[in-house]
Amino acid sequence: MTSPYIKTVKHPAALAIATLAMPLALHAQTTDQVLPEVRIEGKATSEFQVRNSANDKFTAPLLDTPKAVTVIPTAVIAQTGAVSLTEALRTVPGITVGAGEGGNPVGDNLFIRGYNAQTDTYVDGIRDTGSASREIFALEQVEVVKGPNSAYGGRSSAGGGVNLVSKTAKGENFSNATVAVGSAKYRRVTADLNRTIGENAAVRLNVMGHDAHVAGRNEINGNRWGVAPSVTFGLKGPTTVALSYYHMESSELPDTGIPFNNPFSTGPNVSKNGNGTPIGVARDTFYGLVNRDFRDTETDIGTIDIKHDFGNGLTLRNVTRYGRNTNDYVWTQPDDSKGNAVLYGTVWRRANTRVTQTDSLANTSALTGSRTIGGIKHSFTAGLEIGREETDRSSYLFTPGTNNPLTKTFTCPTSGAGTMYNCAPLVNPNANDPWVYSRSVSPARTNVHTNTRSAYVFDTIEFTPQWLLNLGLRWDDFRSKLDVPAYTLNGTATAAQHAEVKSNFTNYQAGLVYKPSVNSSVYASYGTSSTPPGNDGGDGSDGLSVTVYNLKPQDSKNFELGTKWEVLARRLSVSAALFKSEMNNARVTAPDGTTQNVGKKSVEGLELGVSGNITPNWMVFGGYTWLDGKVDDNGFVNAGTTAAPVWVASPYNGNVFPTTPKNSASLWTSYAVLPGITVGGGVNYVSKVYANINNTKYAPGYTRFDAMASYDVNKNITLQLNIQNLTDKLYFDKVSSPHYAGVAPGRSATLTADFKF
Repeated sequence: MTSPYIKTVKHPAALAIATLAMPLALHAQTTDQVLPEVRIEGKATSEFQVRNSANDKFTAPLLDTPKAVTVIPTAVIAQTGAVSLTEALRTVPGITVGAGEGGNPVGDNLFIRGYNAQTDTYVDGIRDTGSASREIFALEQVEVVKGPNSAYGGRSSAGGGVNLVSKTAKGENFSNATVAVGSAKYRRVTADLNRTIGENAAVRLNVMGHDAHVAGRNEINGNRWGVAPSVTFGLKGPTTVALSYYHMESSELPDTGIPFNNPFSTGPNVSKNGNGTPIGVARDTFYGLVNRDFRDTETDIGTIDIKHDFGNGLTLRNVTRYGRNTNDYVWTQPDDSKGNAVLYGTVWRRANTRVTQTDSLANTSALTGSRTIGGIKHSFTAGLEIGREETDRSSYLFTPGTNNPLTKTFTCPTSGAGTMYNCAPLVNPNANDPWVYSRSVSPARTNVHTNTRSAYVFDTIEFTPQWLLNLGLRWDDFRSKLDVPAYTLNGTATAAQHAEVKSNFTNYQAGLVYKPSVNSSVYASYGTSSTPPGNDGGDGSDGLSVTVYNLKPQDSKNFELGTKWEVLARRLSVSAALFKSEMNNARVTAPDGTTQNVGKKSVEGLELGVSGNITPNWMVFGGYTWLDGKVDDNGFVNAGTTAAPVWVASPYNGNVFPTTPKNSASLWTSYAVLPGITVGGGVNYVSKVYANINNTKYAPGYTRFDAMASYDVNKNITLQLNIQNLTDKLYFDKVSSPHYAGVAPGRSATLTADFKF
């Protein structure tokens, strides 16, 4: 197609926003000229650059999608040495990783643009339910969608979602493998084998084995293994059938982190106040118990993916998936809720436990295609989704209990044997204390069934080659039922509990795109999102309960103004976006003491992104995010007593969102200094992050540096050395709990041999 349409640019507003992402030198590419339209929708010209989402709900190339989307390609994952989802997401600013807590399971706990996105992880476009710590050995790329995600995924947060794109069988033969060793007892092997069967089918097998300690955290260790076979039939025909299976198991001693310096706001202990930062102890301080703590997980996902091309621009796809996640653990949380650390120099070894299994079954059908009607081109996707999730959750009991037997509570004026080692000294605790208890599964069991039905349609309307309109509409029927059977514990009977939520909600998005040139776009967009009670399906902190079951979904909206450019012969992609997100009916305590939809939160921000090649030998990937997150209305608090409550406006109104750094930035760059020799490095910066809505506890900001060098021994073998946390910076990377902060790994080195045949 060669219709010339680039004309003299006479749109000052478009040029103004374009300057957010482009240095002045790049504007030379938009001067007065008439060029043929060249649409490049295939492979990108850089290993760091991705032009299209793997999600068929995106009906235009990413350049023309009116939404902030960051895609982490395989090359970035490999060069940075990432071996987990959270490590890969370190390259995307604006995402923070939260810590497990009492009602919040240990696992991937993501916050995007300040909003909890724990349930907004998808595998090939289908929600991945249940708590897990996800691997990357079977992934092609990771896609991060910013802003309200309900039009794409149904029930969702206001911040965005993460889509994991799986490796599948292809019509070519290749054999890839890696063998890695490193400090902190690091050992890892992977293999990726693909073979064609005749001319019309292929099989692929990915396997992984991993065993390592955590640098600077002597006791912390874990091992995992996984296998992911897939087979595709009909590679060259109109109908393809892809069958895949994913299995991963892990076993680890989970990290306890470091308690906060608990600040006292009133009373005689104010003079002993902590400053709200994590306690200043040695990096390797571990408050857990080797004889008690563990975490075992298991993930199974089976998928049948059928696609038929009708040959007239229409494709029908049906995907069926079954998944199961188990997450069992006993994990010591160094609880500071009674100020033990500041008052007594001790820590209560609170035992957080979980025995959980989540099963899910989903089916989605979608019709994708393009049509020209009345001279206007439509690129569309319309689909139906149904799903069922079931979570069984319980916890462990210990005999004797885990409180301090001297105080009958979790206050710890002393520590050691007299406390049955449930209290530990703040400095130099002994992880091998002889803690011997019996363990059993609690009779208190929670069961949650969630059923969803959804219908959606997306359309990119091309009025002219310069003007596009992107529309999306989705309707969801969400039903979730909570059952807690009656039980008796220690002679005390507890009645059964039941709660059920039935909710219908509709979400949409609309974005107008103006293209100053074929290699650029300027857009304005609006989108909504809905978060119903029980959003997490029974496995997280946003669970269904008798307190919230009758509430309406929390509604969010997002306004965004952005621009995207492909410059330097389209080798380099740059982007910028200004946005404002609002949640107008957040769940908070109302003036009568009940939980109601009367709260309000808002986030304003700026995002910049870059990916691709500056020169043929010089690649870059990174971005910057500025977030101004505020708790506009946090409801009411009781200023009186339990017997005589006096409800007053929350003193936390106007405070900063927890887990929301004002500034965050990341940059990874590599340069081929000689044929076969590449050097690279990365920097991550995150400013102060609050751990509580009071804004009295926080993790200080930090800057972390990484380095990499690779050498091509020959065409089949490459050696790569990665040094993570080059300066051995002590910083805290998990802060969503108000009781403790997660300690990031210290400096580590790994050497990887990459084999390709």
